[in-house]
Amino acid sequence: MKSIKNQVRIDFEERKSKFIGYAKPIATKMEAEEFIKTIRELHPDATHNCTVYRVVDSGQEYFKADDDGEPSGTAGKPMGEILTYMDVHNVVVVATRYFGGIKLGAGGLVRNYAKTAKLAILEGEIIEFVERKECLLDFSYEKIGEVESLLIAGSDELLNKDFNERVTYRVKICDDTLIKIKEMKDILIIM
Repeated sequence: MKSIKNQVRIDFEERKSKFIGYAKPIATKMEAEEFIKTIRELHPDATHNCTVYRVVDSGQEYFKADDDGEPSGTAGKPMGEILTYMDVHNVVVVATRYFGGIKLGAGGLVRNYAKTAKLAILEGEIIEFVERKECLLDFSYEKIGEVESLLIAGSDELLNKDFNERVTYRVKICDDTLIKIKEMKDILIIM
């Protein structure tokens, strides 16, 4: 299964309409909905904020496309077709449009929303999707270097650090990193 590596923003102009595309790798349906809400709040004055996401969450696939007031089938559907054509999952795309005064017609809308999704996905860099689990790691200060090296090597995500009597990291890690950490001594893993 493929996804994208990075959260990105792209933009271009077409006949005075400004298109801004956002793409983000996600792991859950809730994460997709929160990202869409964030972008809509970022562009409350936009003419349209059209969206699409495709995510496998707890073994269930979710797919949702929204035209946000554009003529039916001219925005969300072509963006969804790009996700399907490029065979990417666990990604959300928002295409924000500021109307420039010149109507694009149904064909122009379809082309430009598909283009927005495609450019955003390509900019986000398509990679093989690696599922990561969120957990807490509790360990002594002497293990900081070793733990951080494993996280960097696995391209894992360090969400939070706490330093008290012992060190606690909240992380999103892949199975390979988790196996290596389990082999280490004096590390408590809380799933």
